[in-house]
Amino acid sequence: MQTILELHRRSLAAIQPIVAGVRPTDLHRPTPCAGWDLTALLAHMIGQDHGFAAAVLADVGEEAFAPREPSTSAHEAGLAVVAAAFAAADPDRRVLLAEFEGRRFPLRNVIGFHLIDTLVHGWDVAVAVGGKLDYDDDLVAAALEQAELVPDGPMRTAPGAAFAPVLPIAADSTGWNRTLALLGRDPDWTA
Repeated sequence: MQTILELHRRSLAAIQPIVAGVRPTDLHRPTPCAGWDLTALLAHMIGQDHGFAAAVLADVGEEAFAPREPSTSAHEAGLAVVAAAFAAADPDRRVLLAEFEGRRFPLRNVIGFHLIDTLVHGWDVAVAVGGKLDYDDDLVAAALEQAELVPDGPMRTAPGAAFAPVLPIAADSTGWNRTLALLGRDPDWTA
């Protein structure tokens, strides 16, 4: 459990400066998330932080994950809340995730879900503002491990799907590019 908690904490630290650098003039830029500009993406990220934080401590509904008004301070607060909640959660807790058809998952899995969400959306923000984001190798390995667990199929084309269908993956694809392709993201996406 300590390993996934440490990797998760580092994933939060890795994206924080990227989001902190977003300027108000950037908020209407397109993102790799189909149909979302940077405002919608940041609102989603903050909502997810608070939703996961609430879910690991008590059973909550989908409303806990609702998008929130985006700002740098709101994002920083969301990162702090989710880190504290994961650290305080009962390691034996089976977490109800209403967004996953009301299924329950071991805490370790839930931390992994949030880790990949954090890293991929951090990349989304970085490329939306024309930046680049290089994660440490162990974070990339953790993200790839999680991406390989995400089921493919018709649910990826449903309205509101968390990830797009898997994209073709080159045989020599790197860990991060492979992770993005498995989640339906084009590693070469530009605004």
